[in-house]
Amino acid sequence: MSAASYETTIDEANIYEAPEIVTEVKKYVKTNPAESTAKAKKQLDQMDNVTLNIAITGESGAGKSTFVNALRGLSDGDEGAADTGVTETTMKPIRYGHPSMPGVYIWDLPGVGTSNFKAKSYLKDVHFDNFDFFIIIGSIRFKENDIKLAKEIKKMKKMFYFVRSKIDQDIQAEARKKNFNEAQVLSKIRLSCRENLLEFGNPKVFLISAVDMGKYDFPRLLSCLKENLSDYKWSALIHSLPVFSTGMIEKKTEELNKTSIAAAAAAATTAGLAVPGFSVGCEIGIMHKYLQTAHVSFGLDDNSIQRLAERVNKTEGDLKSVMKSRFAGGVNRAVVANMLRTKGMMAAKAVEIILIGVPAIAMGVAFATTLQLLRQGIREMAEDAKAVLAAADL
Repeated sequence: MSAASYETTIDEANIYEAPEIVTEVKKYVKTNPAESTAKAKKQLDQMDNVTLNIAITGESGAGKSTFVNALRGLSDGDEGAADTGVTETTMKPIRYGHPSMPGVYIWDLPGVGTSNFKAKSYLKDVHFDNFDFFIIIGSIRFKENDIKLAKEIKKMKKMFYFVRSKIDQDIQAEARKKNFNEAQVLSKIRLSCRENLLEFGNPKVFLISAVDMGKYDFPRLLSCLKENLSDYKWSALIHSLPVFSTGMIEKKTEELNKTSIAAAAAAATTAGLAVPGFSVGCEIGIMHKYLQTAHVSFGLDDNSIQRLAERVNKTEGDLKSVMKSRFAGGVNRAVVANMLRTKGMMAAKAVEIILIGVPAIAMGVAFATTLQLLRQGIREMAEDAKAVLAAADL
């Protein structure tokens, strides 16, 4: 069967509901499977070993430590959380590892202009080169030291973002006034910040509440970060962020679907776990590891559920009871192996029939099979994540 006739046949067969899977199968069978597998395994290794260092800085009392905790899915006062207070509590750069994502580090830096860290030497003192980007936090307005710091960061050609914190407190205060209009209040705050930073031209300022990351400008901040981070670092960032909205679940789903292509190509093999009724196998270890990463990213693992339950004053049982997917009890090799024996495999069997006579048929079917199953797993986990979010009243 020629490549041209193969493409026509697979389109007419309408095997998969998702057209993008058909597209990826076509791309895969056109490549050298051995080279594709080697490249995919290298990509997965790079994703597993990527390091992301985020610096949170600003004047003392601006809410840096609370923001650090929010990015890690922790509340102030939780075990392992950054210390917070009305005065400067961070006296030296402190690196906080992510509770469940190795390689992601969030640094709580001392306030600019404190007695130990003068603005002029600040970047040298905190080891500037360690960081991928800086978030400069201000709670009322950005002050002289914030502006000096931003200028120095700009000179050194690294990215920085102005974040106006404690927006929830501003809204609560204004809501007591007659004729309160939230949109007008936010517009007024944003305009005030920009006027304060006129020497930067028209800088982007993000209004954020660490108490409710799903509101206000946090999605806009993520969009800017996506433009300025490498694919691997962006992926690490998205997986590390807590699930605080359906929008975040959708972002995680999008990124997981994207990277599942590499996982499927890496797992495509004739030497893996035999699939009953098929001439192919899949490296179940790769599938298992990938689905474990997805499970943690969606905040469905035991540690994440425990932290969320404590934060929203619910029991772990309340949150776990709404999880209905096959992964409700966790991700293990038995659950993943069982995916290879479900009715959903009939579509992959149809692919095998169509690919008869095409070079590298076995690995082509293994890729199609694995990609289909990984995407199914991601869909199921996303639904569980939405149910947990609703149960947590978020």
